[in-house]
Amino acid sequence: MSEARLSSKGQITIPRDVRERLKLKLGDKLRFRIADNGQVVLEAAQHHVTELYGLLRRKGAKPVSVEAMDEAIRRRFKRPR
Repeated sequence: MSEARLSSKGQITIPRDVRERLKLKLGDKLRFRIADNGQVVLEAAQHHVTELYGLLRRKGAKPVSVEAMDEAIRRRFKRPR
């Protein structure tokens, strides 16, 4: 478990193992979230777009064209005249 000390200005230094685990680099933004149980969760606020590759891929699912998506949206939200 890592520890950090709060400075008189309310600042902390994120321990190296935490920075490495979150893949943090100079200038990255962090997000602090307080969970329902009172624990504070520290998250990297931004991800590089390459980390999103394949995020929505599902085994066995076929790719859908942009045109097919547009058509599905038109059908779903078609307003009566």
